Amino acid sequence: MALTLPTAACTDDDYLCTLVRSTTGNDTAADWVNLLVAKPAAIVGLLLVGVVVRWLLHRIINRITTQAAEGTVPGVLQRGRTAKVLDSNAPALQRRQQRARTMGSLLKSITTGVVFTVVGFMAISELGYDIAPLIASAGILGIALGFGAQSLIADFLSGVFMILEDQYGVGDVVDLGEATGVVEAVGLRVTRLRDVNGTVWYVRNGEIMRVGNQSQNWARAVLDIPVAFGEDLARIRRVLGEIADALYEDPEYATLVLERPEVWGVERWDADAMVVRVVLKTAPLEQWNVARELRQRIKQRFDELSIEIPYAQRVVWLRQDGDESPGGPGSDEDLAPSEDKRAAAGGRADGEQSGETRS
Repeated sequence: MALTLPTAACTDDDYLCTLVRSTTGNDTAADWVNLLVAKPAAIVGLLLVGVVVRWLLHRIINRITTQAAEGTVPGVLQRGRTAKVLDSNAPALQRRQQRARTMGSLLKSITTGVVFTVVGFMAISELGYDIAPLIASAGILGIALGFGAQSLIADFLSGVFMILEDQYGVGDVVDLGEATGVVEAVGLRVTRLRDVNGTVWYVRNGEIMRVGNQSQNWARAVLDIPVAFGEDLARIRRVLGEIADALYEDPEYATLVLERPEVWGVERWDADAMVVRVVLKTAPLEQWNVARELRQRIKQRFDELSIEIPYAQRVVWLRQDGDESPGGPGSDEDLAPSEDKRAAAGGRADGEQSGETRS
């Protein structure tokens, strides 16, 4: 009884099988050699090639991610104090390294999956099986998963592009529409951030339509300073410029204020004051600290120079019980305060408004 092989007989393309057949003249021996030696050797060779290709691709990815982690300041910012501050900014450096590691890990996983999937199909083909049905089945399965997990795929792709484009990172203060706060974690599916009240928000990346990043590369402190209409505007601008320049020259704030401050001038007229705008370019996340310090210095300097910082004006109408007006309730005479009442109202208003300031 002849022994049946589990695979088809060797063909002319099988070099080792053809060699045994031509040497021994025995087809059965040639088929067994093909099954036990040639096929396993070919599969092992495919695995070795796959491992080598995977190693080379991982080396390339590691080199690219290392260069990205050691990236430089964008060309538009490569001047003076700005480049030095951004290069030495520890949070920015950590975020850049984290982003590079995340993208490197993702690319490694993708290349590993692709390489060994191709090796697997080639090994199955080497055993003599038709891989066309497998490829078709894999395509159908992929389409089914795509329709069934559209939101998951959208979240994943959005996360990949957010990390790749460096839209935000851990430690950034961002506005995602419904949620605003400090980013605590950036994943491929969700972003976690904590708002000023301590609430933790989990936002799906696929639902993020816009991102407002308040701490990327540099920030800006904008101060609107109210002054009385009777003040000399040229003097006000000169004093504000001197105060802002003193802050810029202060060694304690040398790494926080990136460029010399600017006094833009009158921003608007309010009902009770002129509003003069001062702007400072600061390091990321430092705009609030710089603005607080500058407000304090402006208040001290204005007090020294007797520059008035106006407060909101209001009139309090007083009417004592039992007062009767000739015109009766609701008449014009009843609504018009007397001189004594007006003086009392002015004193009362001044007393009530102590402590009211404009920021």
